[in-house]
Amino acid sequence: MPRRPRIILPNFPQHIIQRGNNRSVCFYADEDYIKYLDWLKDYANETGCQIHAYVLMTNHVHLLVSSVKTEAISGMMKALGQRYVQYINRTYTRSGTLWEGRYKSCPTQAETYLLTCQRYIELNPVRANMVEHPADYRWSSYRTNAQGESSHLVSSHAVYKSLGLDDEARQAAYRELFRHELEPKLVDEIRQATNGNYVLGDTGFADQISEALKRRVLRGKAGRPFKASPRK
Repeated sequence: MPRRPRIILPNFPQHIIQRGNNRSVCFYADEDYIKYLDWLKDYANETGCQIHAYVLMTNHVHLLVSSVKTEAISGMMKALGQRYVQYINRTYTRSGTLWEGRYKSCPTQAETYLLTCQRYIELNPVRANMVEHPADYRWSSYRTNAQGESSHLVSSHAVYKSLGLDDEARQAAYRELFRHELEPKLVDEIRQATNGNYVLGDTGFADQISEALKRRVLRGKAGRPFKASPRK
């Protein structure tokens, strides 16, 4: 079965997941995380991408990225992925692939899902039982978005900026969002949209994108289409 073409939309945030091949480790030491983030910053700047949220897990990566250029995100991911694989293979005297095929992605409706997606990303270490609170995990954007930690990588989206009139107010409002875990239904919705390359948004958003692209952008229902029985 041919793989679904990406839904590439300028100016819409994209939630991205890139996993290690066979769920194998991608980051072995602190230096690996540092290198990846440094190169992510470099290639984001080169391609005109903005990174709104990220988390680097042991065997996979989550990013929330937007750009005004249609091909910018795929260009950034290709350059970053290749350079990081070369570094890992050279550093650990290994060969072959590191990533599990191409990265997964979905365009995200900013007004209703951007902050939810950021929470999903930054809560990954908590869901994986690695830490009790996202602030305890070093390799994510939480400390920047919620606590004002300086970053040359993270760019605030307009929806995030609307949380308050200044940085302190925005950070306080953002921290408030993390008082409760995400509902399992939302977690599943984000996972299905990203893994299936569908849009993440409400039905109005999906209809708008579907009309523009002339193809289905939401997950279809299982089974054969319903057909009404002929009247006797």
